[in-house]
Amino acid sequence: MPLSSLTDTPFRLELCFPEVFDRLEKLAADPHAEANARARQLLQDAAPFPELRNGITDVQQITQNEPLIRRLLADYFPEALTLNEIKAISIPFLDVVFNHSERFKNILAAAGKEFHINIRDFDYHQYYVLSCCIILNEFYNTQLDFGKPLFFDIPTSDGITKHYRILYNADFLEIYPTEKSVPLTPEDIDELRNSYDNLALWKEKFPKDSWVLKGFAIMTLYDATVENAVSILKEKLLGINASGFRDSIASIFQSIYRIKDIDVGFTVYNKKENTLSFDMFGQQLPSFILEQRETEDAGKLLCPRANECLLHKKTPFAVSDIDEYRAAFPENELGPRFVKQGIKSFILCPIVKNGQLFGILEVVSTRSKALNSINANKLEVVLPFITDTTERLAAELQNQVQAVIQAKYTTVHNSVRWRFQEEAQRYILASQLGRSYQLQEVVFKDVHPLYGQIDIKGSSEARNNSIQLDMEYQLNQLAGLLQQIAQYLPEEDFSGETAAISNYLQQLHTPLKAATEQYIVTWLTREVHPRLQNINHPQLRAAISSYFTANEKETGSFHQERRKYEASIAMVNDQLAAHLDNRQTEAQEAHPHYFERFKTDGIEHNLYLGRSICPDKVYDHLRLYQLRLWQLEVLCEMEALHHQLKPSLPCPLDVTSLILVYHSAIDIRFRMDEKRFDVDGSYNARFEIVKKRIDKACIKNTTERITQTGKITIVYLNDSEEAEYRQYLQILQARNQLATEIEQYEIEDLQGISGLKMLRVAVQRP
Repeated sequence: MPLSSLTDTPFRLELCFPEVFDRLEKLAADPHAEANARARQLLQDAAPFPELRNGITDVQQITQNEPLIRRLLADYFPEALTLNEIKAISIPFLDVVFNHSERFKNILAAAGKEFHINIRDFDYHQYYVLSCCIILNEFYNTQLDFGKPLFFDIPTSDGITKHYRILYNADFLEIYPTEKSVPLTPEDIDELRNSYDNLALWKEKFPKDSWVLKGFAIMTLYDATVENAVSILKEKLLGINASGFRDSIASIFQSIYRIKDIDVGFTVYNKKENTLSFDMFGQQLPSFILEQRETEDAGKLLCPRANECLLHKKTPFAVSDIDEYRAAFPENELGPRFVKQGIKSFILCPIVKNGQLFGILEVVSTRSKALNSINANKLEVVLPFITDTTERLAAELQNQVQAVIQAKYTTVHNSVRWRFQEEAQRYILASQLGRSYQLQEVVFKDVHPLYGQIDIKGSSEARNNSIQLDMEYQLNQLAGLLQQIAQYLPEEDFSGETAAISNYLQQLHTPLKAATEQYIVTWLTREVHPRLQNINHPQLRAAISSYFTANEKETGSFHQERRKYEASIAMVNDQLAAHLDNRQTEAQEAHPHYFERFKTDGIEHNLYLGRSICPDKVYDHLRLYQLRLWQLEVLCEMEALHHQLKPSLPCPLDVTSLILVYHSAIDIRFRMDEKRFDVDGSYNARFEIVKKRIDKACIKNTTERITQTGKITIVYLNDSEEAEYRQYLQILQARNQLATEIEQYEIEDLQGISGLKMLRVAVQRP
């Protein structure tokens, strides 16, 4: 069979061994060389076969000359290592493999006569483009990174699939153009760089037989079964609900343990009830502990030793012989249960994250002694991925539970729960009587709204500033690292990256644009970091490692300012929200009302007070006045609390406070689709419009914002409201919570809103 028929690529294959012959001729010409006689004999024996030097054109020529080829390549395939190394001669990526080492032959023999060796997930398209990329890098000085790990998946005689990483030594190969080669322009190369999927274009620029691939390559395999099995496991865990998941997981563990009859199960642990249950993995994995899939008491089901290991010490529990285990714990139910399922050895491994036991991973075998406390340690390579998946599934389960609660049993504020209960009772009664009943929307009429907020001043600017500081620091550190690389590896050209860094630093000295952070991060992740990760120079290893350590979001110095900003926002929101919630509970007892609180860049709250919300209690305007005074007092306390908190903030942030006094009562309606209350009707919507527009408003005829740091702004419309709030201010001034000076201004006209006024007064510092 002609070699040319084995491939449809740009290459015309010329399999030959010129460098081997050159070496033999040097030895034959040196009478003092130890291998002189052997070299002369080999040259004499090979003389009738010039194709070995000039180019084998047919597979039959390999077969006919196999013994001679083995002698020619003896120095490259030492006899002493033939049972240790997995090597052969090959044309890269093609099914042309010969001169196998004995270990390679034994591996293929164990796989069986029907087995045909193929590179995993490597198709014709990939091979063609890969061949073209080799030419581009070699002759057009491109730096196309097309490499990916290549594997052979080869079964053993007992059916275990082992995974071998393929390495090629291509030092003995030459590439050069033929008369059919097509000269490429820079524009052609750019087009190819962006057209991986366009195979027709690649074939147009690199026609068949337009380049010569001459020589030979040495293919070496190494056993990467465990590492590869772990990689496959990570992939499978992402698709945990896919069909065939159980068989895939079992196969992975069989590869890791090199034992055919292994299976894997999982049992969930509930700490609160101390029970074991069958769940979590979408019932994709069985539970060998819970044969009947029913929840059971962990203390009763597990023997004392298993209890101690799994539930208390959270360490694996291994049994190598089920009969010995049953003899040691004759009263325990677990032994007979495993025997019934044909299990003769097993490992139970706790899945733990942050001290929380999620469940028990079960690795079982039908062979006695196959699993034991020693090979239980092999689970350490897979546990982090199983643990993370288990935690993710547990979180997803909780989200689903909350979704059901939200959909069916929406949590409502205690002050209005009675109204929902009434409607639910009507619905249930109608159902019991066989009548149709449409749930009615819950509406509370004529309630007085109170709105207040403490807003973090300049939060967007603070965030942008933290991003700029972090980015500048990272880019400067990267620039220094690239200078180090240039000293030790001048062939690594980072001039383009250095220019990009200079450009980005200039952009970061101007106001931050919305997309700047994203495209710098994308550039670093996709273009710079992969190149750094491929550098393995001993003098650069520590510096590159330090750079990537600094880039870790949770702890690295490249994200320090952003963490300070986020921590500061969280601290302010948590402290102020906690204080508001505590004080609101007291107010609720005195004046039942509907209350909402939201965390944004600060704290917003709505209160609704009226007879319709609490019809069984006396309501009059005195209740409203008292609640308004309470609201103003609490905002003073929250301002003072922030003042105390500010020195401890990683990123100093100021706040501004605002109260909106609305002049009339409104109606609120529970929106079934949104599961929340909203104002009812177009007239009442004016309240929401004022809320959304007022905090960014300015004093009339000025550019000064109505809110200021350290002061509370009270927005109102009518003189009667001004008089009311001046009384409240006097009360709090007398308590030394507010300063004596009161500012009064008109507010600029807003879209659809005019005539608003404001009072502003400073909060006394504690």
